[in-house]
Amino acid sequence: MASHYLFEPDFCNPAAGWEKGQVEKNVQDARRRLWQPLPSFPDLAALNAWLEQRCIEQWGQIQHGVLPGTIADAWADEVASLMPLGRTFDGFVEHAKRVSPTCLIHFERNRYSVPASFANRPVSLRVYPDRIVIAAEGQILCEHDRIIERSHHLPGRTVYDWRHYLAVIQRKPGALRNGAPFAEMPDAFRQLQGHLLKRPGGDREMVEILALVLQHDEQAVVCAVELALEADVPTKTHILNILHRLTDGKAGTPPRIDAPQALSLVREPRANVERYDALRSKETARAS
Repeated sequence: MASHYLFEPDFCNPAAGWEKGQVEKNVQDARRRLWQPLPSFPDLAALNAWLEQRCIEQWGQIQHGVLPGTIADAWADEVASLMPLGRTFDGFVEHAKRVSPTCLIHFERNRYSVPASFANRPVSLRVYPDRIVIAAEGQILCEHDRIIERSHHLPGRTVYDWRHYLAVIQRKPGALRNGAPFAEMPDAFRQLQGHLLKRPGGDREMVEILALVLQHDEQAVVCAVELALEADVPTKTHILNILHRLTDGKAGTPPRIDAPQALSLVREPRANVERYDALRSKETARAS
């Protein structure tokens, strides 16, 4: 990190225990200034935003100690000479893992899904404070929110991404009925599944509809399924028709065409089956 952001760390000298006490005293004072009273936050991002604002406010109250004035004064004098900040430091802890036959990797008593094409293969697990990233063959395969459980008495959790198992159900459509990963599909897909599984071959048809997310935007596919359910026509053909209209930028319902007055029928056509008898007599005369 020091080489990335180009700063020089200042460590305590060896065998100089009194210097460590000075550092701990500064940390203790900072905690009292920042965390009294102790607020509460809905998530880590809100905590970090509040902490950044509080630190900036403290700059104007704390004396620099070496330079005259406060820390904010010293920063104002140096800001014109500072270099622009480069890309954010990508700090993570990396582990080598092997994907299980069920397309899962284990980390901290929890399991996370990986695309089925990497089952039984080695991958790289990159652990961040709030997420985990799985990489292999020089590319990012997937990403999950990291689960942090303080209690060791609770069982581990399994985080699925149903998209990772599309290759599996294309070979085995029956796995769609009771597969745990597919319990987390969008509601529109689950409603459509309830309709299709009542028909013969509904498993295969549902798999083909789910596979559309591999070639099209998932939200567009979900929207097409919702429109098909509203029209009470939950079929693959109708969903494909709606999806093509959405992706082509056309409206889901074609506009009504009003025929001009000149195209109105003056005389309605009448059914006259005797015309076929006339054709029949001509064929008889030609044969004779």
